Amino acid sequence: MDRARSWLLRRLLALWVRFKVRPDEAVSRVRDRDKPVCYVLENRSVTDLAVLQDACVNLKLPRPQKRLLHELKDLRSCFYLSRPRGFWDERIDRRTPPQLQQMIAALAANPQLDVELVPVAMYWGRAPQKERSWFRLLLVEDWAITSTARKLMQVLFNGRNTLIEFDEPISLRALMGDDAGAAVRGRRVTRALRTLYAKQRAARIGPDLSHRRTILNRVLRTRAVRAVVAQEMREKKLTRRQSMLKAKQYAEEIAANYSHAFIRFMEAALARLWNRLYDGVVFGHVETLEQTAEGNEIIYVPCHRSHMDYLLLSYAIYVHGYAIPHIAAGINLNLPIVGRFLRKGGAFFIRRSFRGNALYTVVFMKYLAAIMARGHSIEYFIEGGRSRTGRLLQPKTGMISMTVRSFLRDPVRPVVFIPVYFGYERIVEGSTYIGELSGKAKEKESVFGLVRTFRKLREKFGQVHVNLGEPIFLNELLDRYDADWRTRVVEDDTRVPWVGSAVDDLASTIMRHINAAAAVTPINLLAITLLATPRLALPKTDLLRQMDLYRELLRSVAYSDRVTVTSMSATDMLAYGQSMKVISVQPHPLGDIVRMSDESAVLATYYRNNVLHLFAMPSLVACAFVSNATVRTDDIQRLVWRIYPYIAAELFLRWNESELGDVVLQVLVGLERQGLVESDFERTQWQRPPPNSEKAMQLSLLAQATIQTIERYYLAIAILLKAGSGEITQVALEERCQLTAQRMALLYGLNSPEFFDRAMFEHFIDLLRSRGVVRLSSRGKLEFDEVLMRVAADAQFVLSEQIRHSILQVTHS
Repeated sequence: MDRARSWLLRRLLALWVRFKVRPDEAVSRVRDRDKPVCYVLENRSVTDLAVLQDACVNLKLPRPQKRLLHELKDLRSCFYLSRPRGFWDERIDRRTPPQLQQMIAALAANPQLDVELVPVAMYWGRAPQKERSWFRLLLVEDWAITSTARKLMQVLFNGRNTLIEFDEPISLRALMGDDAGAAVRGRRVTRALRTLYAKQRAARIGPDLSHRRTILNRVLRTRAVRAVVAQEMREKKLTRRQSMLKAKQYAEEIAANYSHAFIRFMEAALARLWNRLYDGVVFGHVETLEQTAEGNEIIYVPCHRSHMDYLLLSYAIYVHGYAIPHIAAGINLNLPIVGRFLRKGGAFFIRRSFRGNALYTVVFMKYLAAIMARGHSIEYFIEGGRSRTGRLLQPKTGMISMTVRSFLRDPVRPVVFIPVYFGYERIVEGSTYIGELSGKAKEKESVFGLVRTFRKLREKFGQVHVNLGEPIFLNELLDRYDADWRTRVVEDDTRVPWVGSAVDDLASTIMRHINAAAAVTPINLLAITLLATPRLALPKTDLLRQMDLYRELLRSVAYSDRVTVTSMSATDMLAYGQSMKVISVQPHPLGDIVRMSDESAVLATYYRNNVLHLFAMPSLVACAFVSNATVRTDDIQRLVWRIYPYIAAELFLRWNESELGDVVLQVLVGLERQGLVESDFERTQWQRPPPNSEKAMQLSLLAQATIQTIERYYLAIAILLKAGSGEITQVALEERCQLTAQRMALLYGLNSPEFFDRAMFEHFIDLLRSRGVVRLSSRGKLEFDEVLMRVAADAQFVLSEQIRHSILQVTHS
């Protein structure tokens, strides 16, 4: 009778339920095992069992309802970890299941026998990349115990979006051990399985968060917060109630108010928004989450291009079947109404600076530690703010430092940082960024400003790429600084001398991994090609040829295996650029001309800068041939070795200085393969193509990608040399560099706002100081010697005489 009911239920469910099995290698994990296989389901559900049976039949896996062991007729190949105590009793029976007790007894009687347990998790309505209606979202899998009525509704409304996750087979003998009685062994196995299910569910739908008030009370009761409260009472003459109230206000200001229901509703809303705004959201290297999400504390560390970043990453993660992170947002976004919605979506707010405020600092750190310990993934932007130039900003290490220090004090779960790259073909805030780089004051976030952006939602913004970078395991990084850090409980991290260095190392590694996961779009390639021309125009055939060259270089001289490149042909990219109104094609009897308007060119520098690092090494090598027909290999390597540290620090390039010799040779071989250079037999000397050839023009356009950066370096050095050693402060030099660069941009029509970005000059001068090229005198002035002269000489070797003359003319005017 039971078999008949089971068969009928399976037939009915098969007509409606559609499922996806994860991971992709699940079949190979379970099929053709040498030992008996027994499936484990977390909670009793005949529906889940029927769907599992159907999945196993379709995948040709061992069936859960077949006999497990020949000597035990009633023991089937599946059992429930938890089940109701009775028909009318809704309490959950968490004792060792009878089937598991039978298996343990069988293994005790036969030392040669073993059974492999395969935990199976069933998520109704959590199949990745499925659109759902508002009503279906109410029935998506969560932490609540599912009633019969709710299960029926889940099947009806979410049955076609079901995810079945098979875990690795686990040896039952290994789980139960050999040093205890049957009852202890049973409890040991069930405890291990429940822990595994908790990790799986946390990875898919997020941890089972307590009420917000409960978390805040725990934060306020910690020893560290109470100690600082006592300090505030002494220093500021406050009562205990006043100090605790102040701490509570800080906690309320910071804390998220995460809501599963709100997340479900927002998924449907954002799906409609992205379909209206973008031609697609492409999530690259999602397999990274499959490899790292379970059992680890995930910290997402994206680059920051737009306010859309917050929503895009959470959306991409959620629709692929993983829990969205808590997001560290600037307090400036805690706007009326908007701030409340952001909190429900997992945002917690952080002040731009809390230096000198010990109470706020300790409350924030303890809140961060609390959500990390509970297993919720976290997201923060280590650049501090949105990039206005398209380049990565220098990292702000505050959040990283707090994360590392919190982990050292209480290393509950392994921490993994996942860098994230955002690649936009058109950015919503583009016009605002241009204004700010041109000298306008930064607009303060407001509700009215948000409403104004709604007008842009009718425009076309192309595709957006969200690429996951190579994960960084914090344990491995800490091992490089102290192999014994696990054996120490770090109460006072100020006594650990290497923490600061480890944080700086981690921040730089994150930035390099973000850039190593870049997405190259048609807009990027059009921008980097046309911005290299004096009048922002090229014959159509030359443009197509140059874009084909860049695509080929990205393949033959690959920057990273995580870089994604558009699959469009050069002709399709041209048509796409026209549809996005980035370029225009002007017909001509001798051949069409492709051009970019001055207005488009200013914003195009943003998209060029997104991928400039990918072409930095080929372009830097090409620069050696701008003023030199023939160059020795040693001279090219010396030039790259001298300039690379500054470009690498600015663009977060991935190679160490010790690798440069091999990298330069690899680039030269790649250029030779494309016919851009020729070498002698021993490759000790290289020659550029004839000046009037197509290949010579291609090599010259490639060099232009980094020429402007070198011009900026030479400009700063020329101003410093003119001022003289010990005659100018760094602040004055930065200001003079910015004004001179602005003047050059006006005189020579440079459509690149970051050319006169003061932050670029500040960073370059800081690098000169850190490398000992210049130093600060006792009077606060910059001093230099012949080392600076050698850097200037190398810059002269690259720059043409015309460019050097232009720079010197402006600096001496």
